[in-house]
Amino acid sequence: MLALNDTQLQTLLQDDAPFGDITTDSLGIGTYMGQLSFYARLAMTVCGTEEACRLFELAGAQATLVLSSGAAAQAGDLLLQAHGPVADLHRAWKTAQTLVEWASGIGSATASIVAAANGVAVACTRKNVPGTKALSAKAVRAGGGILHRLGLSETILVFAEHRLYLNESPVQTIERLRRAQPEKKLAVEVANVSEALVWAQAGAEVLQLEKFTPEAVSTCRQALADIQRPTRPLLAAAGGIHAGNAAAYVAAGADFLVTSAPYWAPPRDVQVVFGARP
Repeated sequence: MLALNDTQLQTLLQDDAPFGDITTDSLGIGTYMGQLSFYARLAMTVCGTEEACRLFELAGAQATLVLSSGAAAQAGDLLLQAHGPVADLHRAWKTAQTLVEWASGIGSATASIVAAANGVAVACTRKNVPGTKALSAKAVRAGGGILHRLGLSETILVFAEHRLYLNESPVQTIERLRRAQPEKKLAVEVANVSEALVWAQAGAEVLQLEKFTPEAVSTCRQALADIQRPTRPLLAAAGGIHAGNAAAYVAAGADFLVTSAPYWAPPRDVQVVFGARP
């Protein structure tokens, strides 16, 4: 499935060659027939190969998808192939390669955290690079993660920066939110165990434990065990979560992990090999 539509992909092509490819044109090789192949240089969780194939097609070439987004590729694995006029291959080449490398970096980083979490959900935040939301979300899902929140419009998450302007008790805040948005879960970000207890008693359904250590998560989990409610709030460990510490947060009792780390992962290297069309 494409995360970017044809209009968006055409814009990427136009951005890279707004007035044509003067090197290929000047060499007079644009009408020759050629082919190229994308290979994974190192192991990766693949993402963006569908968009890359479509870029070649929009440029005028033909493309064959070999490994779809979400596939686990080993070093040397073939990802896709394209063939057609050399001018068309060169027009889409770098845009397609960069897109796959970047998206596969996010997908691979997500997959690493998911593996470390060992069955506990890994939710990626909305803190992606502005303008990249659609493909970032696709890459997270390709890596086995889920989406914490795509934006401000579909979930409720009360930050300290919201509470700064409130003149009411936590109970009153929760009751007011429940009346205003009865179908939504009410999540509250807290900075310490004391805040977590207050908002849990008030009726919050999810507590986002911001920059808690694993030890603090464990303490919070134990403290909430005595709360007399039908169900205790879910505990979301957030802030600084990565593949190296995910297992510790899971062991401490986090119900799920919230992270932005995959968005800043280094791209995965893709080798592109050109050849003459047989």
